[in-house]
Amino acid sequence: MSESTGNHFETTLGRLIVEKGLATEQEVKACMKIHKAESGCEGSKLRSLGDLLISQAVVTSSQLERLRPVVEESGTTRNIPGYEYIRPLGAGAMAKVYLFKQLSLDRLVAVKMLPRKFTNNKRFIERFYAEGKAAGKLNHPNIVGALDVFNVGGKHYFVMEYVEGKSVYEQITRQKRYSESEALGVTIQVAWALDHAHKNGLVHRDVKPKNIMITVESSAKLADMGLARPVDDVEAAEAEKGKAYGTPYYISPEQIRGMVDVDGRADIYGLGATLYHMVTGQVPFDGSNPSAVMHRHLKAPVPPPDQFNPSLSDGICEIIEVCMTKDRDSRYASASELLEDLEAVKRGEPPTQARRKFDLAALSALEPSAEVPRSVGAVVPQKSALLTTSPLFWVAIIGWFIAFVLLMVVVILEGS
Repeated sequence: MSESTGNHFETTLGRLIVEKGLATEQEVKACMKIHKAESGCEGSKLRSLGDLLISQAVVTSSQLERLRPVVEESGTTRNIPGYEYIRPLGAGAMAKVYLFKQLSLDRLVAVKMLPRKFTNNKRFIERFYAEGKAAGKLNHPNIVGALDVFNVGGKHYFVMEYVEGKSVYEQITRQKRYSESEALGVTIQVAWALDHAHKNGLVHRDVKPKNIMITVESSAKLADMGLARPVDDVEAAEAEKGKAYGTPYYISPEQIRGMVDVDGRADIYGLGATLYHMVTGQVPFDGSNPSAVMHRHLKAPVPPPDQFNPSLSDGICEIIEVCMTKDRDSRYASASELLEDLEAVKRGEPPTQARRKFDLAALSALEPSAEVPRSVGAVVPQKSALLTTSPLFWVAIIGWFIAFVLLMVVVILEGS
């Protein structure tokens, strides 16, 4: 181990011990002071910082062994040719993200690294590279850009645009909920991002507040293509058949069922659930465990958003209802269709696409022989007078009434 590598190991080890609450900063600094003094004494046997920490009863040998792989991985993470390590940014279930400077272009980038525990797992490696390739197909101001994906010394890296800002989830946590105007502004930008992805044949499959970044300039950027899948990738769809991929709080019913033909309407459901969370401060469905939450996505009607935020307009409530309909055929057919309503409501106008869908549901219910789908109940908004104020609704009622009157007249005339 070189001197510089050794110094990094010991500095990182000391920091981790304090961060994990195994010892106080003062205790670690005292041991590091002794270690430094010993290293300056010629002829004496130099003890490692780890040995010194154990001898001073600051940590146990088993604690040190558990920390060693973490420290070593931190050291290898820093050594990426052409990049200068700055600091960690965060970690998810499948990867860790670090801030680096790309030396050739003198710019900050985010680097996602596949954890060591997955480096021998072919499925995880393939998914990691699939994410990079999927993101690389997209070029849109509201999508976090992919720059490169590569392997160095058995380590797998995915280089992305660095977004300075906070996620929608962080902002919800801090301010409880968004104003309707702010939420519409963010949702419109994400809908533009989804429209671009869908037109390029990709479904995101994990739209949620944590995957939407808000820059310091207040622009929204859709991140994390980890579950993205080409719509025409039949092989991947068959391999995932029957498995639920997504985040329970925002997952669509068809994803829960593991359907092979999941398309852009699943993302519209996720965006609707995200918008719900933004304007109410809570998720549409909660439960004691993921299975309970997903069961509610399948069976329970969406609680009216204005029940938790009475200031919401009819328009935004109608949009959420249509986005989160159980039957995907009753949702917005595309992100561009959703955009039409989002922009209308932001201008203070009614969501014509949503109301057209409510009218179709009402007309279907009037058909004598029509079997009303179970999901129609989830389509009709909880707001009062939504259907009764629809022009087509009254046209249908009046038409039925006139037909009934004419029939009665004919019967009376024939009888006389």
